[in-house]
Amino acid sequence: MKAKKWVVAKEFFGEPTTENLQLVDYEVPDDLVDGEILLQAVYLSVDPYMRLVPPKQGDDMIGEQLAEVIRSRNGQYPLGTLVLSKAGWKSHYVSDGEDLRPIRFDLGATPKSYTLGALGMPGATAYLGLEKCTPKRGELVLVSAASGAVGNLVGQLAKLKGCQVIGLVGSDEKVKWCQEELGFDHVINYKRVDFSDAIAQVAPEGVDIYFDNVGGDFYHTIVAKHMRKFGRVLVCGSIQTYNDRVAKLYHATNLAILFKELTVMGFTCYNHDDEWSQAFSTLKELIQEGKVKVKETIYQGIEKMLEAFEGLFSGENIGKSVVKAINERTNYP
Repeated sequence: MKAKKWVVAKEFFGEPTTENLQLVDYEVPDDLVDGEILLQAVYLSVDPYMRLVPPKQGDDMIGEQLAEVIRSRNGQYPLGTLVLSKAGWKSHYVSDGEDLRPIRFDLGATPKSYTLGALGMPGATAYLGLEKCTPKRGELVLVSAASGAVGNLVGQLAKLKGCQVIGLVGSDEKVKWCQEELGFDHVINYKRVDFSDAIAQVAPEGVDIYFDNVGGDFYHTIVAKHMRKFGRVLVCGSIQTYNDRVAKLYHATNLAILFKELTVMGFTCYNHDDEWSQAFSTLKELIQEGKVKVKETIYQGIEKMLEAFEGLFSGENIGKSVVKAINERTNYP
């Protein structure tokens, strides 16, 4: 059968463009052997890490998707089963089942796309990453990329723990959403003001926790100038530097870490997958109770994958960005 996938036409150098990725047709076998499954994408994810570790020229583009079993010769995966897969930017593919992750909790009325966002890798990152910072009631939490897939959840969870939250975002629309909808205490549009001066105004004594999704100037400035003594810094991402053509040099932060006795932690949620079930159990309950709000930027059709990916770096997207596949025959229209 005919299928579509995105391949790397030219290795990345700087921000991704139409020169880097190409949508091509390819053939998926019509006949399956015992143990095989034919799947089609229902929702596909775009995430900043895909720019950090891109495949080589000629390879398929990497990524996670929520897929539906449409043909099966594998008893563990009957027709209509929804699974998570790292098959990449593909409309259809054949699997032996070893690379699939069943959804191990009841979604109920929760949108299925959330399994790629608030109830997926970004949700696990936000929940478990914040837990590693041991937030205490009354503490001040600063979140960069605060309207993104991870950052908005971190801010909401911190508020539920009784913390004050400062968010850094890149547009007035995002400021409005984080303040009016999510209830963050202070939201700074770093494109309109000097973010360091703005942080100093709302947190003159510094912040207790910095949840860093951005890296670059933000990380080095905040660690050097805006942390309280015994503060905690969680390094989760560095989207500001992913597209750098030349590595930049930054002022050292060692003295601030030393004299303020800061704790700086790197965090990758995939190293803590044994804790995901607890994270999802809590997040699902909070979402269903309306205590955590979820926002998605949804693109229609696999043809929109590159547009959605570019939106991550241009700042157009709010919340979690996903692409809805358009399938003629599906249990999940």
